[in-house]
Amino acid sequence: MRVISLAGSPRQPSRSSALLALSHRWLASRGVEVISYSLQDFNADDLLFANFGSPQLKKLIAQLADADGLIVATPVYKASFSGALKTLLDLLPERALDHKVVLPLATAGSIGHMLAVDYALKPVLASLKAQEVLQGVFADDSLITDYQTFPATLQPALNERLEESLENFYLALSRRRPIPHSATQNSAASIGV
Repeated sequence: MRVISLAGSPRQPSRSSALLALSHRWLASRGVEVISYSLQDFNADDLLFANFGSPQLKKLIAQLADADGLIVATPVYKASFSGALKTLLDLLPERALDHKVVLPLATAGSIGHMLAVDYALKPVLASLKAQEVLQGVFADDSLITDYQTFPATLQPALNERLEESLENFYLALSRRRPIPHSATQNSAASIGV
């Protein structure tokens, strides 16, 4: 199994990136290959001026096409996910997440932003045709300490929620069975479509 991770915080280190790093370790311990990206891997001008020919963007798109899933982590600002992350997601092809399982992770300064994932991030991921967008994890900033060093310290309840979400993600990846394009054509032909 191969997973792409995308750190959507404009700052590194960050609390959302700390959750992502812990997720990497958990997945790697189960034999999942994780390919990491952060916003800092992309030229800012390419993102701001929608350079679809960006070499970094092309590499992400190619690796995403071969991946089974995506973990995306973001801070929540002004009741929505990172604008820089939105800029990057806007550059992905329409079906970039086709046949992919997606696990969103988010952090914010207040529990009042808990629904930002459901109302802001998940619709964008769905528009990229994700096969399945899982419940994910939202964490109030106070639940993550020592995030500037690895591993960050999580409050026990958050650690438990993260591990449960990763278990669900792993199971969803395990049962993911995309239909090959030729099989889809054969099936359509056999029923007269």
